[in-house]
Amino acid sequence: MLDTNDRIPQSNYDPYHDGALPNPFPGYDMLRDMGPAVWLTKYEMYALTRYSSVKQALNDDTNFVSGRGVMMNEQLNNLLVGNTLCSDGDMHTRLRKVTAAPMTPGALKSLQDEIRMESEGLVDRLLGDRGGRFDAVKDLAQYLPLKIVSNAVGLAEEGRERMLEWSEAAFNCFGPENERMLRSLPVLGEMVEYANNQAVRGKLRKGSWADAILDAADSGAVPKEAVSVLMGDYLVPSLDTTISGIVSAVWHFDRSPDQWDKLRNDNALLRNAVNEVLRLEAPLQGFGRYVANDVQMDGVTIPKDSRVICFYGAANRDPRQFENPDRFDIARHNANMHLSFGFGTHQCLGMNLARLEIVSLFTALLSRVRRFHVRNEKRLVHNLVRNYELLEVEVEFD
Repeated sequence: MLDTNDRIPQSNYDPYHDGALPNPFPGYDMLRDMGPAVWLTKYEMYALTRYSSVKQALNDDTNFVSGRGVMMNEQLNNLLVGNTLCSDGDMHTRLRKVTAAPMTPGALKSLQDEIRMESEGLVDRLLGDRGGRFDAVKDLAQYLPLKIVSNAVGLAEEGRERMLEWSEAAFNCFGPENERMLRSLPVLGEMVEYANNQAVRGKLRKGSWADAILDAADSGAVPKEAVSVLMGDYLVPSLDTTISGIVSAVWHFDRSPDQWDKLRNDNALLRNAVNEVLRLEAPLQGFGRYVANDVQMDGVTIPKDSRVICFYGAANRDPRQFENPDRFDIARHNANMHLSFGFGTHQCLGMNLARLEIVSLFTALLSRVRRFHVRNEKRLVHNLVRNYELLEVEVEFD
């Protein structure tokens, strides 16, 4: 729905094309330069790529609502309405109170020792048994989130091995109705079936995150029919952000060894370095919103009943917000202002866990690794997730 009276720019550019996804940034630059909102003729949605535009939409859940779905296709919007991601107002508050409870900084203290020990053990194995040669995706980045999340959620052993496939498929299904989305639908269906079958008493570890969802349903804190979709809040978002952040950090430290040296000389920069990686390589490149009312945005009107796509990956490299935005600088003063975890009431549930895992793993690496050398790489072509299929590395270590 394009309001031509406001002369909102239009573009036939396809940010979900196979040729665009591995390196979306030139396309983002073009869309940002065109205006605060650009009508994508292929998808009949508005692209928001400027930092101010994306932040405005994320911070205004009255006009840019999530309760009618945040995906770029109606099939998934209809399917997932009712989970934490696709709800607003009091219902969102009720659901988030339950699903976010085990992932607050205070609650995560109980996992700190386990995460630290697993991180140190993993680094020891990769440098010892593997001699410092490994795939940063499968051998390094995937281990910790899978180990920690599957145990904490309390899933039965059967089915755990599919979590990565389910997560990748789910996020592909969040995109527009393209070939990747359609190919992923059956895999997403498997995850939904698993959640329906496993989210029952006796199959979940007592006292686990998932078991707490059942307790909340029994007490009336959340609707009983929401139990399986709330399980998806743990099965999907809790993996990809951490995995992408770890792999992207390895890639950037290979490309910028001076930044690794700076970090080894001053470990206090680690948390800021993690934010800088997340700024440059937003693990999830964007989500949608439904526009409930006409909204003014930097001199143009986004009309009621339209949809926008908030491109986090574009906002994070907006030169209006970040000086030399494409440069990797672990001491960047405003790296923590990135929007990779979203903003406002729908900010990422798992962001504290993701930060904890990434910081813990790189704390273990900092004490041993002198240099990362990427020997082979292959980008993942995905509707939402920015990551690699393969990142073979060789490290120099003490």
